[in-house]
Amino acid sequence: MNVRDIMTSNVSTVSPTSSVNEAAKIMKDLNVGAVPITNGTQPVGIITDRDIAIRNAAEGGDFNAPVEQIMSSGLVYGNPEMSAEEAANLMAENQIRRLPIVENGNLVGIVALGDLAVQNKSDMEAGSALSTISLPSNPQK
Repeated sequence: MNVRDIMTSNVSTVSPTSSVNEAAKIMKDLNVGAVPITNGTQPVGIITDRDIAIRNAAEGGDFNAPVEQIMSSGLVYGNPEMSAEEAANLMAENQIRRLPIVENGNLVGIVALGDLAVQNKSDMEAGSALSTISLPSNPQK
């Protein structure tokens, strides 16, 4: 099964100059934990609920600040022709729960760990990826 078969293709995005508040509202409205950041249709980063909590709210941040100030850059992405297993492995290697899907330099979809889990053939890949992604932290005592 290819990623194209399981990805969400109607992805809401924000531009780098969109506010943190705007990204948070999209997350709330769509019940998602991440929103890709694009210049037009070209992905430049992603903002997650964790980015907002750690890099903005916990620092007493400004919710009107542009997302480019707190987004995760160095984007890891897949392509629509990769297999679900390849996507799960890429997510595990990079400890990410969401994988933007890019074709010809343009964002065409996103795959979340949950998308992999609901596919019968991908249950083992998703479980394996989740076990690697969700390693417990070692907080300092």
